[in-house]
Amino acid sequence: MPQFTSPRPLKLNVRKPRNPFVAPALKRQAGRHQSPQDAHAQRQQARLELRRQLRDRFPDDSP
Repeated sequence: MPQFTSPRPLKLNVRKPRNPFVAPALKRQAGRHQSPQDAHAQRQQARLELRRQLRDRFPDDSP
């Protein structure tokens, strides 16, 4: 027993609702990150400053 079915449309224009957070995220660009040499220099300066503060605060009076 044949059953009649209507032909389906070739292309459906059903779109999902757009996520409002996607468009700004795609346009966003990352800033320039710090180079490893700059980060190393900052860590070294902080380490030396901390060592200097500790030396001034707790002098080593050992012979």
